[in-house]
Amino acid sequence: MLTEWFRSRTEDPSPSYDRALALGTAFRDGYAASKRENPRLYGVPVPLSGKASVVIIACNEERTLGNLLDELERIPLQEMVVVLNGCTDNSFGKVKDRKNVILAYYPERLGHDIGRSVGAALACGDSLLFVDGDMAVPAEELAAFLYEQERGIDVVLNDISGYLPLYERQDEVTRCKLFLNQVLGRQDLKSNSLTAVPHVLSRKAINTIGTGILAVPPKAQAAALLEGLTVSAPCTADVIGRNRMREGNSGAGNSVLQLILGDHLEALNEAMHRKGARLFWQTSSRPQLAKERNRP
Repeated sequence: MLTEWFRSRTEDPSPSYDRALALGTAFRDGYAASKRENPRLYGVPVPLSGKASVVIIACNEERTLGNLLDELERIPLQEMVVVLNGCTDNSFGKVKDRKNVILAYYPERLGHDIGRSVGAALACGDSLLFVDGDMAVPAEELAAFLYEQERGIDVVLNDISGYLPLYERQDEVTRCKLFLNQVLGRQDLKSNSLTAVPHVLSRKAINTIGTGILAVPPKAQAAALLEGLTVSAPCTADVIGRNRMREGNSGAGNSVLQLILGDHLEALNEAMHRKGARLFWQTSSRPQLAKERNRP
């Protein structure tokens, strides 16, 4: 109903998310007023024409998982795939009575990346939204990623550029993300990466690169770029301020940092295997280099 009303009220078939949300909110509020109901009962009125899935990875997230599911239920989703791994708390209790949930449980810890690979293999949507159970991001921010995918982006990254310090104060992970995008010819992506959530992949992207490669996010990003998929970072969600500090993911040389650095080396190896050692860099002769150097 919302999508049909939306199309009849705008000449632009693909307006900005802010414009689409404003139109949808007008429809929702008017409809709720006619029924004398609270507009929030109808969730975030974003017009999605396809079927959207969400993949949620959780390990001992009973404090935040319920709030995240509440936010996700405000978005028109086809299904919620929840991958519980290594949980020793009541995370299962926060999920078991929810509707439209596919629950995968693993007694040992898989890690976020392998969990996303497992969840993606179970999801059936035209677009897949990936989130972590420890971050209760507002539904309005999450819906933007799904909307941008339907505007034609195969891989919708989270633009965290505004939350990063200047280059000289950035950590090794941020610089690795920047370097990988640069050597793949996508300086415009800056340090934005599939390593960060939320992000969305289209069904086309999933079919092209496969679900197994999602276990190594930088490698999946490199594959998406090398396959010519549309990759962009049009949305922003503050996951740095919301990120839960754990033992192992903070401090110099922590285990998560070492894992991510290794993932980027694997991504570089994949890219060089496909494109050659120089990747997108062209070899110039000495006269050409001199000419460029001396250009006024």
